[in-house]
Amino acid sequence: MSTLVLALAAGAVIGLALGALGGGGSVLAVPALIYLLGFTPAAATTASLIIVTATSATALYTHATSGNVRWKTGALFAAAGIPPALAAATLASRVPEPVLTAAFAATAGLAAWRMFTASDPASGRQPRPVRPARAAGAGAGLGSITGFLGVGGGFLAVPALVSILGLRMRAAVGTSLLVITVNSLAALAARTGTHAPLHWAVIAPFTGAAVLGAWDGKRLAAKISGPALQRAFATVLLAVAALMLTDALH
Repeated sequence: MSTLVLALAAGAVIGLALGALGGGGSVLAVPALIYLLGFTPAAATTASLIIVTATSATALYTHATSGNVRWKTGALFAAAGIPPALAAATLASRVPEPVLTAAFAATAGLAAWRMFTASDPASGRQPRPVRPARAAGAGAGLGSITGFLGVGGGFLAVPALVSILGLRMRAAVGTSLLVITVNSLAALAARTGTHAPLHWAVIAPFTGAAVLGAWDGKRLAAKISGPALQRAFATVLLAVAALMLTDALH
């Protein structure tokens, strides 16, 4: 199968997942770039930030038109993640590739676990008062993960926005895309000028397919139950995590 076809197929799957779930899809971008398209881990994390930024911004627009984005809340949450995202992105370029791969495998495994166990904890309860310290801590942690591993971190942002800031699940999904977009842009800015090569012949079609997939992700979520979609995606993530961990240990 040609590199172009692989890039288009992988991008479409990631865009669909990100648009439908508000997170998780970007976790597949790095392993797809490494194992399907031959990127090094360092180059894959940088390329992933480009893909995640463009795709998240597209998905954000589709959710915003439905009124599912809490702009002020998301901006405050994202602001706490910008400095850690910048610092972590700089650190990632100095970390040995096996360590970076193992860290990514652990993150993919955590994402899968969260998807297997996720429910709508906000349904049937009133929003709780925001605790600024907890919100800032969660935002900073998410920014660190985005900067270091090149993932959006929506699988962590959505439950944090629900449990800490008291958003309903639909609003949390839409708002998480704002947080992901801001953090990804910050991390990408920190990596500007690094020595990781940018293979635009692969990144451009990958990103284009992901953006188009994000437009359809919201419609997909309306046709398939959320829990079923999450379980299927979590199964794929577990397999990816096992593959990457095995690779890191050899």
